[in-house]
Amino acid sequence: MPQITVRQLFIDNAEKLRLTWVAGQSGANNLLSNDSHQQKPSLALVGHLNLVHPNRIQVLGIAEIAYLKSLEAPELKKSVAHLFASDMAAMIVANAQGIPDILRDACERSHVPLLTSPEQSPYLMDVLRFYLAKALAVSTNMHGVFLDVLEVGVLLTGESAMGKSELALELISRGHGLVADDVVELYRIAPDTLEGRCPPLLRDFLEVRGLGVLNIRTIFGETAVRPRKNLKLIIHLAKASEALNPLDRLQMQAATQEILSVEVRKVVLPVAAGRNLAVLVEAAVRNYILQLRGIDSTREFIERHQRFMESSE
Repeated sequence: MPQITVRQLFIDNAEKLRLTWVAGQSGANNLLSNDSHQQKPSLALVGHLNLVHPNRIQVLGIAEIAYLKSLEAPELKKSVAHLFASDMAAMIVANAQGIPDILRDACERSHVPLLTSPEQSPYLMDVLRFYLAKALAVSTNMHGVFLDVLEVGVLLTGESAMGKSELALELISRGHGLVADDVVELYRIAPDTLEGRCPPLLRDFLEVRGLGVLNIRTIFGETAVRPRKNLKLIIHLAKASEALNPLDRLQMQAATQEILSVEVRKVVLPVAAGRNLAVLVEAAVRNYILQLRGIDSTREFIERHQRFMESSE
């Protein structure tokens, strides 16, 4: 399960959010994780000060600091004790607010990093939520070639020696982009969004039988590679004899494949001598884009056929 330390969160966001580490250095290795087995489901990752359902990262803005300052000493001490009894990973004081001494002391005593930022608290939380969604995304690896075809993330899959790399090379030569070859890292960055990335070791490289490993960035230039792309379409290459037997010629039911609980549109392309697979892939992507816009060629053909049959009666 993905996890990240408060230290890493601070390093990655210190410049953008102008973060300053004030206290609680001993809690630098406190972990943030979306694993429900390690933290209560009711705990949010980041949010404004909440004493009922504490967040893993408690953010204090103008209203929260004003509330704490309005409390009498006994009540303030009780509230702070209740706050730090929760499983808090870090505390951030936003809006350039002054830090009450009781919070500073409690952070040191409880090993909770205390950070400050002059940024507005809503903006700070938006940035951190987006960052944590990326950093803690559930992930899996898939075998195939991941490409950017007409601004659509396309994953080419199929058995070994089906010609995935050769097809990818032809598509790249036609102006499309390579994201990853052989191993594709897929991250669920939103409930219905999968982002594909390339492992650092394989970045820019494409292996083609007979040619070896090619550096696509060097051969075709900077515009031929992409760092990441959202997966929208899977194109599976299959032997013609296997793909044509159960083939629905009208494709009435759109095939899908589930990855990390996300349904992804899937097209099966039969591979046979003489078929121009690069053109077929581009046509499949264009057809997918049209369907997103509500233009369904199959349905249009069936409706036209139905009208013709009715007019002939």
